[in-house]
Amino acid sequence: MMLVQDLLQASAARLPHKVALVCGERRFTYERLEGMANRLANALIASGVRRGDRVALYLDNSAEAVVGLFAVLKAGAAFVAVSRGAKPDKLLSILNDCAASAVILDVAALGQGLLERLTDEAGSLRAVVACGGAPRPDVPLLLDFNEIQASGSAQAPAGRNIDLDLACLIYTSGTTGESKGVMCDHGSVAFVVAAVARYLKNTESDVVLSVL
Repeated sequence: MMLVQDLLQASAARLPHKVALVCGERRFTYERLEGMANRLANALIASGVRRGDRVALYLDNSAEAVVGLFAVLKAGAAFVAVSRGAKPDKLLSILNDCAASAVILDVAALGQGLLERLTDEAGSLRAVVACGGAPRPDVPLLLDFNEIQASGSAQAPAGRNIDLDLACLIYTSGTTGESKGVMCDHGSVAFVVAAVARYLKNTESDVVLSVL
């Protein structure tokens, strides 16, 4: 049985000091990514995220997006990637459609009244994790990504999934109607990852550019 988060955990155990991610001037080893994902996963679990829940990622291409993706899976939940270019109405529509229990976003996204709309209109939310700056202390469900990384436990949470569990929801563009979430389980995602790696003949020395 292969879970998507096992890919990171196995690489961190085998190649802890190898660079896994380059984001601008920042370099992240497998070991560092694993620890960061574990800290965030533990914080999500402490906030009430449970197995089978949905957690949205409303982030640009960033290290925080990678950490968030694996953290959501380690918490037993499924990630929902929402384009950072999506308008607040679109974000709220998706959050309510999938009954998301948490959303991970950057502090800049919280401007123009989005935080108030999240607390008022997305009733299923138990946590909002803000990356890139200190969030407002007067909002109980608002968590600081940097604070979590500074003080959280890097111990991996206990495994709680099987390969038939949902790994992610991928929402369609909705060009002819409302967006619909396509369900992908762990087994399917892990199979596709392995198949693409075999087809491309990837090796450990390859560097893959992510622009999407």
